[in-house]
Amino acid sequence: MQIQKSARRVYLSLGIIALFSSNLFAQTAEEEAAELAKKLANPIASLISVPFQNNTDYGIGEFRGTRNTMNIQPVIPVSISENLNLITRVIIPVVTQYNITGENSKQAGVADVVASAFFSPKNSEKLTWGVGPALLLPFATNDLLATKKFGVGPTAIALKQTNGWTIGGLVNQIWSVAGEEDRPDVSQLFFQPFLVYNWKSGAGVGANMELTQNWQASQTTLWLNPTFSAVTSIGKQKTQFVIGPRFNLAAPTGGKADWGWRAVLVFLFPK
Repeated sequence: MQIQKSARRVYLSLGIIALFSSNLFAQTAEEEAAELAKKLANPIASLISVPFQNNTDYGIGEFRGTRNTMNIQPVIPVSISENLNLITRVIIPVVTQYNITGENSKQAGVADVVASAFFSPKNSEKLTWGVGPALLLPFATNDLLATKKFGVGPTAIALKQTNGWTIGGLVNQIWSVAGEEDRPDVSQLFFQPFLVYNWKSGAGVGANMELTQNWQASQTTLWLNPTFSAVTSIGKQKTQFVIGPRFNLAAPTGGKADWGWRAVLVFLFPK
């Protein structure tokens, strides 16, 4: 975070006071950036945030297709007791893809939504964790982006934060329990280990892996996402920027991408 500082010195004593006040303000702002970065590295921190995560992937399949997925992911913590938080997280994918289902084809719209809720202790000193339900909601606006199924299953997260490092993992398993009978059932595992290092300035570097296992079709998809991040302000609005490449390490036959990139803009609403 860059802080503009100025002090007009008329007398030496006033200059010393102004300089001291300016340095104190910068230190406070840096500490705030570091604290926000630490919370952002924790997916179940008690911090309201609205991330817009954009993934663009190229060279997919037989027709060298392109897919752009904008994931809108509001995270809202709710205090439900003196010792327990409920962290709600919704992922709304907005997809535009070309030459994926066929040559010169295009699909666009909202895909199915995944909503999660984590019950997490407020005062976890050694290990931060949360468990709860995950829901697959059939809200897709395009049939080729839809499962047409309602699903449910468990989700869990655990992480450790120390000396600027955050290391942990998130997992969920969803089974379909209702929906259109002519569509395949859903039995899908998602696992995301992550590692982040944040400097006191709020800048950070890290990586995560995203493994999706479709048990029903015996298909595995695996992405590696290195990232660089920074916390700053747009006017009075606290924000985080994240950017990095994407590497598709495994995919179903005919569905692997050559490469991709990720860019994220997060709006923060600290208490």
